[in-house]
Amino acid sequence: MTETSGSNSGILPDRMIGELFASGALSSRRELDADQIQPASLDLRLGETAYRVRASFLPGRSSVEEKLERLKLHAFSLEEGAVLETGCVYIVPLLESLDLPEEISASANPKSSTGRLDIFTRVITDHTQGFDQIAAGYRGPLYLEISPSTFPVVVRTGSRLSQIRFRRGHTLLSDDELARLHRDETLVATADPNIHNQGIGLSIDLTGDANGLVGYRGKRHTGVVDVDRKAALSVHDFWEPIYNRGNRDIVLDPDEFYILVSREAVHVPPLYAAEMVPFDPLVGEFRVHYAGFFDPGFGHAAAGGLGARGVLEVRSHEVPFILEHGQIIGRLVYERMLEKPRALYGTDLGSNYQAQGLKLSKHFK
Repeated sequence: MTETSGSNSGILPDRMIGELFASGALSSRRELDADQIQPASLDLRLGETAYRVRASFLPGRSSVEEKLERLKLHAFSLEEGAVLETGCVYIVPLLESLDLPEEISASANPKSSTGRLDIFTRVITDHTQGFDQIAAGYRGPLYLEISPSTFPVVVRTGSRLSQIRFRRGHTLLSDDELARLHRDETLVATADPNIHNQGIGLSIDLTGDANGLVGYRGKRHTGVVDVDRKAALSVHDFWEPIYNRGNRDIVLDPDEFYILVSREAVHVPPLYAAEMVPFDPLVGEFRVHYAGFFDPGFGHAAAGGLGARGVLEVRSHEVPFILEHGQIIGRLVYERMLEKPRALYGTDLGSNYQAQGLKLSKHFK
């Protein structure tokens, strides 16, 4: 028997995403990868051609294709792989496209590994006024804007940098609902959670591990990262380790990229999905966590995730900013699922970041 949330509103789980393909609401120009459907999202794949453009844009009243005709600098094939350089903006048509029912909307986010490489990605649809938001009933192609910020990257047709979630109705938990769920399920490992504005706060850990390692700062002028190769690169060729030297704070330099970790362990129960708010002006002039989706089962003890903490991808804005140990750095919002996924994040899928502490992307040894 399928375990449901008891509500007609919620995030579509893996089984229902499969049904979207069966009904034609989702389609792809190539056969799906075996692991492409995740517990509460679908990985999106790059198509055959990339366009370098002068600047990021939104199509507004136009289609993306119409805007590309005016703004593209050149086009190149991704079939054999290609390097995307830092500081450049690229648009890539995706293999997947949509013909959504009127009651289903969607949103997109970079995958965890994408965010940990400081690759800024946003999904664009025709005639949209906003990035990463797909209106209910949308019918048309999907495009991905890609802008590597720290490392040049190799991508190819089929590379998966972004993910999409589908939802029906109002799915977000209120403050009262969050408080009750935390009381019953312990969403973050703290006795006094910071719950406000439909989110639950996460603070920064600057004490470090047994060796005093607090985090990493991305190096400049490195080699390329192949986004499809796991455990292929040396950490020290790309990252500068940051250690706790007794002051329990860190200065974020402008235009530098940091990998840090939350003080609290995070738990996403099987009937819920979570998302890290990427920027909250109430906590400081920096952006945290490019890759915002936390799937059902993240940090869930039965799925092998006891003690999993949130890895935070942090980039300061125009001024230096001091973070102190225990400072609230971001917040998680929780949404109800329509039903429990067939596979939970973690042991069911061999997930890369279950039970994680401070951890770089899967590309590093």
